[in-house]
This record gives sequence, C-alpha cells and structure tokens, in this order.
Amino acid sequence: MRINWPVPDPELPAGVHPALADAARAASAAYGRARQLHTRLELREEVADGADGTPTMRVDRIVEDAILDSIHRNKVNLLSEEAGFVDNGSALTLVIDPVDGSANAAFGVPLSCFAGAVVEDGKPTEALTTWFDTGRAWWARTGEPTPFRTTGRTTLDGAAVCLMRPKRGTEEAWARVASRADRIRVLCTTCLETMLVAEGTVDAFADVGSDTHRIMDLATAIVTVPAAGGVLVDLNGRPFDFEPDLSRRWSGVAAATPQLAEELIATVLRP
Repeated sequence: MRINWPVPDPELPAGVHPALADAARAASAAYGRARQLHTRLELREEVADGADGTPTMRVDRIVEDAILDSIHRNKVNLLSEEAGFVDNGSALTLVIDPVDGSANAAFGVPLSCFAGAVVEDGKPTEALTTWFDTGRAWWARTGEPTPFRTTGRTTLDGAAVCLMRPKRGTEEAWARVASRADRIRVLCTTCLETMLVAEGTVDAFADVGSDTHRIMDLATAIVTVPAAGGVLVDLNGRPFDFEPDLSRRWSGVAAATPQLAEELIATVLRP
C-alpha cells in the first residue's frame, strides 16, 4: 500500500541560504516522489549501512540522493548520516539529516522532517527544519532572535515534555521524568520535537541517557532553540562540535529555560 497524501513544497522564509533552501526543496520533492512510487514496506526496507554505521532505509537513500545532487549543484560540502562527509572544496558545509523520523516517514505517520545547518569554520551560522507533511518551516540565524519563543517554563513539575522512547538501561530515568511532567509525548523525530520546544508548543525534549544523537540530529536545534530563548545541552555536559566523526554520540536536552534543563538533567541523573 502506498501513501496517497501529497508532500507540499516547504514554506521557506526569505533569507535562507540558497544552498540550504535548495537542499530542503530537493528533499521534499524526493520524499513526495518516493511516496508515489513505493509501498510503505518498500520505503521501510533497509538497503545499505550509512556512514554512521546504522542501517539506511530506502526512504533515506532516495531523499539523500536528491540532496547529494543539490550539494554538487551548489558546490558546498555535506555532512550527513548516510553519505558521511562529502568534500566539494567549499568553505561551507551543510550538516543535514535528510529524513529525521525515517520510520514515521516510511509508514506515512506525518511526523518527519528535513533538518540542515550551514557550518563555516566549525561554527553553525543558520539552521532550517522543514516538516514534510505540512511544508511548515523553522529558520534561525546564530545570534539573531526568531519570531517564535519558548514557553519560558522553569520547572519540570507539570511540564509538557517530549522524550525519546525508553531504551534498555534508561527505563528508570524515563519513569522519573514522566512521573513529574504533566504530559509526555514520544514522537520519534528529534529534529521536529526540538523545534516544538523552540516555538513554545512543548516545554522540553530529552534523550534520558541512551546517547542516540549524532551531530546532524541536533544541528538545527543548536542554532534555533537558543535563538528562541531556550537552551540545548548534552545530558552529561559534553560540548557539541561539527567534526565529521559520525561515531560520536550525545544525549540532547532542549528546554525552554536553563532552569528547566538543569532540573530535567538532575531528575534523569539522580541515583
């Protein structure tokens, strides 16, 4: 069975870097074509191993191939979970997650996105996240305020929190957070969930200690969440960097305020 709903063009604000905008449009168009041509099971099929060592689904491969064409067209570098580092001799690198929420995307659950950041000399300068099924986009430049803001919440008790699903060894920490929050959501798309923190739809997002995130999972949040008044930190205080070493992992925590991030981390790490 195929997914019958069309994928709209992303609604990009003025000012997005042309290479980043082209990659986002290419990703949406490729995902739309993939849904027309392949069944859900075909999109979910693992067809290779990515540069990060994890399996690559067909939907990931189709979208990333379109992004690779865009990268070469715009003569910029690429760091991606599937292709790894692609050097086009540019001063700019796009750090991209072609399809965040791949399983959602493959089965037609409307919670998946493109996420990309422009990085120059190891520093991110702007970030763009586009929601495939709606065309909605979040864009931010480093050091500049955004038109959206976090909730400003400072306490975990009663908060609305997105969490990664509980993985082996994290169940107790997961339950501690869930017992204090008012609402818990598990959407299975970190890039989209951190944008919900930035716009004030939820108060926080966290990986409670599974060290699942690669740098492309967090690249857009590194720019966008602070620009909206929030914070993005690693659960264990490790700094984020954009080195092309895809064996590195983090447990990202995005929160409306530093106080909420600190309380969330303390709850997770409590012995």
